[in-house]
Amino acid sequence: MASTIRIRATSSGDTTEVQALIQHPMDSGFVKNSAGELIPPHFIQQLTFEHGGKPVFVADWGPAVSKDPYVKFSFKGGKKGDDLKISWIDNKGASDSSTAKIQ
Repeated sequence: MASTIRIRATSSGDTTEVQALIQHPMDSGFVKNSAGELIPPHFIQQLTFEHGGKPVFVADWGPAVSKDPYVKFSFKGGKKGDDLKISWIDNKGASDSSTAKIQ
């Protein structure tokens, strides 16, 4: 599965605002395909954002999160030019990560 993570992180004063869009099917396991068969569950279980090697946002998700989830949050301590890392792992063992510079 090809995944794409888009991140925007902007620093203003001592607060960094983060917005991320993650492409993932987030199948619940309760929806049927056109042939009437259940689509197996396939969803992100854990999403982590790290700054300076420490987690600043962690989400434990289940099958109720919609396709291509969008996340927005803010944290204190980020500076322009710092790296922000996002990573996820899903219920099938697949994972992805990306790093963005704080603007």
